[in-house]
Amino acid sequence: MKIQLSLARVLSCMALVAMSLPAQAAEPAAAAARTSPTTTWVYPLIPKFGGVHPRPDADAQPDPAADYKILVDVISTGADKGKPYASLERLARLVNLLAYSGVPPERMHIVAVLDQRAGAAGLTDAASRKYLKQGNPNLEILHALKKAGVKLLVCGQALAEHGVQDNELDPAVTVTLSALTAPVVYEQQGYHYMQL
Repeated sequence: MKIQLSLARVLSCMALVAMSLPAQAAEPAAAAARTSPTTTWVYPLIPKFGGVHPRPDADAQPDPAADYKILVDVISTGADKGKPYASLERLARLVNLLAYSGVPPERMHIVAVLDQRAGAAGLTDAASRKYLKQGNPNLEILHALKKAGVKLLVCGQALAEHGVQDNELDPAVTVTLSALTAPVVYEQQGYHYMQL
């Protein structure tokens, strides 16, 4: 009796496995259909920086008819001192993502506050050599961001604290009263806060 019952269980399990085989065989095909497209990078508004991997099939696509008011608090620098800050690359990617989605530049209202250690990105090359003992690798990306319509601010309080003069700043950046008050002022104007 026990042997017959065990044999019945084995046969029952085998039947279940056999029924699931077609479904399991279909899973790799379904997974292959879900794989992302070949990795390519495009630069719709800012050339060379902030590349975008096209995903027209992805969820939460920006609406090209909407206005985007974004205040970006740029605080991080990067590990490689000879390259542009990773946070500025991400800022360029934000601009390029909106552009890739069809948002025209006149609907992008992006203000970036160079805050904390990232404030050094706003120095001229000569000032960077004076204070940091190397040229400023961020100038090219800053100029590209400004050309794309991004307003670049640097904290006036941090400048005073570090003894940096306004004439030691690149013309791409504008001095704001403080990185503490700029978000408050812009949020009152309907800007959404983002930190990089």
